[in-house]
This record gives sequence, C-alpha cells and structure tokens, in this order.
Amino acid sequence: MPAKPLTEPHAILITGCSSGIGLCVAQGLRARGHQVITSARKAEDVAQLASQGFTAVQLDLADSHSIASALEATLAHTGGRLDALFNNAAYGQPGAVEDLSREVLREQFETNLFGTHELTCRVLPIMRRQGHGRIIQNSSVLGLIALPFRGAYNSSKYALEGLSDTLRLELHGSGIHVSLIEPGPITSRFRANGYIMYQRHIDKDHSVFRDSYQRMEQRLTKPGPAAPFTLPPEAVLEKVIHALESPRPRARYYVTFPTHLFATLRRLLPTRALDWVLRLVSRGENS
Repeated sequence: MPAKPLTEPHAILITGCSSGIGLCVAQGLRARGHQVITSARKAEDVAQLASQGFTAVQLDLADSHSIASALEATLAHTGGRLDALFNNAAYGQPGAVEDLSREVLREQFETNLFGTHELTCRVLPIMRRQGHGRIIQNSSVLGLIALPFRGAYNSSKYALEGLSDTLRLELHGSGIHVSLIEPGPITSRFRANGYIMYQRHIDKDHSVFRDSYQRMEQRLTKPGPAAPFTLPPEAVLEKVIHALESPRPRARYYVTFPTHLFATLRRLLPTRALDWVLRLVSRGENS
C-alpha cells in the first residue's frame, strides 16, 4: 500500500460506518487524506461519527427517500463531485431457508441488495459526467460458497456478486471501475447484529431445526473470534485502499485464508465433494 497520502484526495461515500469495517475504512482513508463522507442508519450513530470529526449523513438503504436525501447531502459536502462509493452496509439474517418468511427475505434484500443497487445507480450519472469513478462492493466469502442457516445472507451476496459482475462489463471503457471485496471472518458486530435479527424473525420453538438453532445460538453469542483465521477490519481496509487508489484496480479482492481456500475448492472440487466439505465445516450446527 502507498506510504504517503495522495496529492489529489478522492471524495468517497461509505455506507454502514457505525462500527466494524465501515468505521475502520473511514478512519483509514481519512488518515490518507481522502475526503470521506460517512453514513449510518441511526441518528445516534450519525451523531457519534460527527463527534469523531467525520462528515456524516443519515442513510437507510431500505428507504428510497433516505437514499436520495443522503446523496444530496453528500454532494453538498463535496461540491457535486463523488470519486468513489464503498457499499459496505449489510447485515446477516440467520435461519434455515424454510423458516424464512417472504417478508424477512425481502427485508434482507432491501438492505443488502436493492438499496445498494439504488444508491449505486444514483451515483453512476455523477461518475459518468466526471469520466471516472470507483464502485467498491463489500461482498463476502458467502457470495462464493453457501453455508447452512445463512440462506438469506448467502443469497443476497450471491446476487450482489452477479449484479456487480454484470455492471463491470457494462461499464467497460467508461472510466468507472467496479471491485468486489470478499472477506471471510472479520472482527465486527456482525454476529451480535445477526443474533438480534434471529431473535426477531425466527420461531425456533416450532422449527424442525430447533436443536440446530441451539448450537447456532452458541456460535452467534460466543465471545471472541467466531472462527479460526479471523482478521481485524484493517485487512479489508488494505484491499479498499488498493481498489480506490490503484490505476488498475482488481475485479475481486479475497480477504482472509478461508476466502482463498473456499474460492480454490469451488474451482477444483465437484459439487458433491464441496458439499461434503461445507457440511464438515458446519458440523456444529448440523449434527
């Protein structure tokens, strides 16, 4: 990564900055001299970001009016320019596929895909007028492979991968680059937030997966790292810096050993063998 700040800082909007990856990336890019516009869904989180010296806007990806207002406020801060968008905001809805109602699945997609898509489409005309731009999508290893009891999140990230691949092809020659960041386990509030959504939306007492849910709850509430090879959010920051600053950003950035491993296994193994590996990895929730 470059050792000194850029002489021409980029104006970048980041979604989901209340904690974890979003906050870490905002802090890291600000330290490098970029003009960072942070955002969060809750007013109290926006206030907290402002207290840390950030320019902050309120943005709820499930609300089209909020998206439009947040982008308008962002452009007011940047003088109508936007060099990059880091679509980071997302959450994970735990639960077996057959326990996900249509409404719960739609809610997962509203934030993780539909809102991200709408914000991106609103930003693209700005970048086209400039003749340049970076769209950086925070996907997941679960956009490459599926694990049980994560069907809502899996499918939202699979969809984000497909949409981003298509967008990259359509934007060829425009000066606008699309990059996917694909982290494995990262230290954050992801599990804690997922546990809240699980309690809100999954009726475990009337599910055939009741015993499995008890084991899943142990994973979601376990203190410390959720899995081996967990890295701090700075590992994502390093990839975002390259996607933002490199003259030739990559289409994909793998983060953590599990992402590298499962991406390789997906290419090499037949489906039956890969399913065996994925069941083995998830055996604590399936046995």
